[in-house]
Amino acid sequence: MTVGTNSAPGVATAAEERFRDAPEPPAAAADGLCGVPPQAVDSARARGAGPAARPVRTDRTAPAAPGTGFGPGYAVDPDCLPDGLVVADDTGRVVCFNAAAARITALAPEQALGAPIERALPLEDLEGRRWWALTDPYGGLATRRGQPERNLLLPGGREVLVSASYIRTHPTGPVRRLVVTLRGTEARRRTERSHAELIATVAHELRSPLTSVKGFTATLLAKWERFTDDQKRLMLETVDADANRVTRLITELLDISRIDSGRLEVRRQPVDIATAVGRHVQALTANGQAPERFLVSISRPLPDLWADPDKIDQILGNLLENAVRHGEGTVTIGVSPHEKGTAVTVSDEGPGIPEESMARVFTRFWRGSKRGGTGLGLYIVKGIVEAHGGTITVGRGPGGGAEFRFILPVSAPAYLTQ
Repeated sequence: MTVGTNSAPGVATAAEERFRDAPEPPAAAADGLCGVPPQAVDSARARGAGPAARPVRTDRTAPAAPGTGFGPGYAVDPDCLPDGLVVADDTGRVVCFNAAAARITALAPEQALGAPIERALPLEDLEGRRWWALTDPYGGLATRRGQPERNLLLPGGREVLVSASYIRTHPTGPVRRLVVTLRGTEARRRTERSHAELIATVAHELRSPLTSVKGFTATLLAKWERFTDDQKRLMLETVDADANRVTRLITELLDISRIDSGRLEVRRQPVDIATAVGRHVQALTANGQAPERFLVSISRPLPDLWADPDKIDQILGNLLENAVRHGEGTVTIGVSPHEKGTAVTVSDEGPGIPEESMARVFTRFWRGSKRGGTGLGLYIVKGIVEAHGGTITVGRGPGGGAEFRFILPVSAPAYLTQ
């Protein structure tokens, strides 16, 4: 019988045929499986597991791959599985209890082997009802193939994700093996918490500009004649800036979606990185920053850079905006050739990033200070750099502030390399 870590209902059909047709393994071979010492299995049999209580194997008929020790016929040690695996025989007694199951349930395999499944896994649903009495795998509907994954409770109120497959000799026959998989809820909780944080951040970031847009437009529509042209222009400029802020947030969310799903497209073109840096510095000085605050250092000759120009602008815009907003003193931008391509460094002379926070800089919602921002920019920058095949790091600059350095490899469009 082949066992996967996700034993979903309906998957057992092929396994049923192999289980019925394959010969039983020798007792000595069975004792070596499941990561349980032979004396533990003997103890389980003494408690009533019986001589037929054997741990689960893969397809026993195919030979192992020569020279590898692994193959279709190799007995998989359930202790190697990342999820908890519990198998009960046709009498409902546990015959396999792997290391992950022991970790999740805090129960030693020696205590579980040979015990009734309802005693080894005293599961309850979220309403406090005993799960085995509800599902009744051995006495329930003969057409049922298992139970889908759901949240259940272990003693002490610990949550665990549980799914079960019922292995029958024929579609409506009695259950010959009950295969239960267990997973901790930590990964799901982290995902749910991340989604909740994203929703809260988006709601907060949208509320302020939309309130401003709504307020100014309603005021202008209701009292247009009472305002001077200068007042109207100021209100419209504010509305325009807030609309740009909303547009930027929506773009960030779309970028995050593409990065997380691996669908971020990079349209490579020749990019003059030195010119792009100069353009961003000029835009910042036009918006009120002092020209002497920026120091640009270009080491030539630079290798040809094929990259997505819009995405390069996004990287530079985020890094320079962070340096201006969160840093102090002179912002230094260095562009130089690197053995792997082109290296770009952006550093400032501010307080820098604490050593204990550097590992979290490129995660979602990390903010270096309370000076605004969604905390999504550096996460997106890292995703874009990696989509180009490059790397990005953070450290402490010569002036004491934060220093970001990304390296873009030498590359070319597909049509030039084929």
